Amino acid sequence: MGSQDLSPLINEAKRKQPDVFVGFSYPPDTFALTEQAKVAGFNPKVFYLGVGTAFPVYGNKFGKEVDGVMGVGGWNPNTPEMQGYISRHKAVTGKEPDRWASAVTYASFEVLGQAIERVGSLDRKAVTKEIQSGEFNTVVGKIKLENNQYKKVWWVGQWQNGDFYGVAPTKFEGAANPVVPKPNW
Repeated sequence: MGSQDLSPLINEAKRKQPDVFVGFSYPPDTFALTEQAKVAGFNPKVFYLGVGTAFPVYGNKFGKEVDGVMGVGGWNPNTPEMQGYISRHKAVTGKEPDRWASAVTYASFEVLGQAIERVGSLDRKAVTKEIQSGEFNTVVGKIKLENNQYKKVWWVGQWQNGDFYGVAPTKFEGAANPVVPKPNW
């Protein structure tokens, strides 16, 4: 959207009284939409925004008021592998990782490293074949590509009690139960 003032959009949505609000937004608009929704007292049962909802700075900025906000991404922070990743990330950067892409990116490097170790060389074709056919233990769990794709990605996450948990697909290990309706601001 790229707008500085999203109040007309939020006010129009509020006037229509929807049960669900979905904004496919990037971080600046994700933050602005949240701020405007709070100011307007816009409280649909489901409030889903795009990129930025999984960032620690989003949770830090809005605090407990974002409980119930949904967005793209999510994670299961409760596994020993993820706890180790979070600890290492904080040690290196001094900050918490986002609750979506950073762990998946890190896992992709784990896959590459394990494939190289198994092949025993940097032979590109051999490493590629191993990635295509192998199974790998990573911070996000076991990864085995299907038709060259990693399909175990969280499409919906939700802020609950200070963290952004993966809630859908519900079949994934560690999926949190979604909180609907979202608590009012």
